[in-house]
Amino acid sequence: MKKVIELQNIRRNFQVGDEIVHALRGISFTIYEGEFVTIMGTSGSGKSTLLNTLGCLDTPTSGEYFLDGISVRTMSKSARAILRNRKIGFVFQNYNLLPKTTAVENVELPLMYNPDINSAERKKRAIKALQDVGLGNRLEHKSNQMSGGQMQRVAIARALVNNPAVILADEATGNLDSRTSFEILVLFQQLHAEGRTIIFVTHNPDLIQYSSRNIRLRDGKVIEDSINKNIMSAAEALAAMPKPEDDE
Repeated sequence: MKKVIELQNIRRNFQVGDEIVHALRGISFTIYEGEFVTIMGTSGSGKSTLLNTLGCLDTPTSGEYFLDGISVRTMSKSARAILRNRKIGFVFQNYNLLPKTTAVENVELPLMYNPDINSAERKKRAIKALQDVGLGNRLEHKSNQMSGGQMQRVAIARALVNNPAVILADEATGNLDSRTSFEILVLFQQLHAEGRTIIFVTHNPDLIQYSSRNIRLRDGKVIEDSINKNIMSAAEALAAMPKPEDDE
């Protein structure tokens, strides 16, 4: 299987006043193409630092990070930015959409940094990505005309539009109610079924039942790395939930 992410003894230290904080203490793991991996950890576990490392937003103090076979640690900031744009699709808890901009324009954004793609091709790809997440009828809607679930679908379409090596989701259901969370989880499971590589960072232990693998952190170390042999269906869980009109 193809290695998409490879971490070798990653350490990240921060100087805070006179003290050195060891945020990551020798993290090693490999994520293969087509895996749906949840990364869990409480506050202070190193989860955010690891996310920033995986997303090429920060570089480790020591160790090696390979993204789609490319060594990241010694890259310049600008080279890292290009790699991040081409290889990683981000989905954030708070969506990070431009407020007065249409769904299509939001999804086009990552493509604007690629000089090889003209405006007609950008729009075509953006429309296709929105159709793929079930928003073909919301192309010209702006963020203030959409629900939280719809905004998160726009964010997922934006993450997909570059056909990245990996989708990196940070608490992607954190701002959503239970039903909408499962609708988004259904979408992630569909992407996984299509062969997408997904890393889903969360503090919600319920979500690990729906991924293919779970990595748990504590005090900057991996304390568990387990394969889920009994992946539950988010679609079935959603179907079993009461419909909104059934609520009191």
